[in-house]
Amino acid sequence: MNSTTLTVSISDNVAILTFNRPDKLNSFNREMALALQDALDACSANDAVRCIVLTGNGKAFCAGQDLAEAIDPNGPGIIKIVGEHYNPIIKKLRLVRVPVLCAVNGVAAGAGANIAFAGDIVVASKNASFIQAFSKIGLVPDSGGTWILPRLIGYQQASALMLLGDKVTAEEALKCGMVYRVFEDAYFMEEVMQLAAKLAAMPTKALLLTRELLIKSASNTLDQQLEMEGEYQAIAASTEDYREGVNAFLEKRAPQFKGK
Repeated sequence: MNSTTLTVSISDNVAILTFNRPDKLNSFNREMALALQDALDACSANDAVRCIVLTGNGKAFCAGQDLAEAIDPNGPGIIKIVGEHYNPIIKKLRLVRVPVLCAVNGVAAGAGANIAFAGDIVVASKNASFIQAFSKIGLVPDSGGTWILPRLIGYQQASALMLLGDKVTAEEALKCGMVYRVFEDAYFMEEVMQLAAKLAAMPTKALLLTRELLIKSASNTLDQQLEMEGEYQAIAASTEDYREGVNAFLEKRAPQFKGK
């Protein structure tokens, strides 16, 4: 769907998806949620895209749900908001056929924080912050937060943050393992695009197989995981990028991966 609530730009194999409701701190309404789903599907089907950057316009990444829509008697209602907006977004982030780099440029609250954590790599600007804001309005965490956050930072930390709704600074998020890197505000997007360019130039199929192995490790036994690693290694070894990587190593040159 065409929407002003989410901008999409594609250049050099990188798609930048930008939440674009800055006057509302990029909080989700139905239009933006559906636009993000459509954009993820379009990127997944586009061979010219080999990395997605998800970020926000203005001083926020995403402040979560637009509460005016949530309580609107003519609005979609909480059941639809969770079932038709957030759950599909999390599933698509985990299934999209390219790596996703979430670039948290400001506040990430509620569903906005948990959507960021669903990315393959999460980076933050120094002025970014993360808030599990649900308990402050009498709700429970959604958007996969109760599954993802304990696996990032441990049960005790996740439980405390979700029950208390404390604000976490970018530096605190780095220390506890919520994010991969924190960059200075002035150079944030420059650093993000360098990371995105690196991801876009890597063997995409191997990266996606790695993502799936990491996800399955949460429920697999060690024996199951070892078996799956063997199966996926065989798949990776059948790709053009594997052959290119080996040849480049033997020929002492930089590999030119094509994502195939």
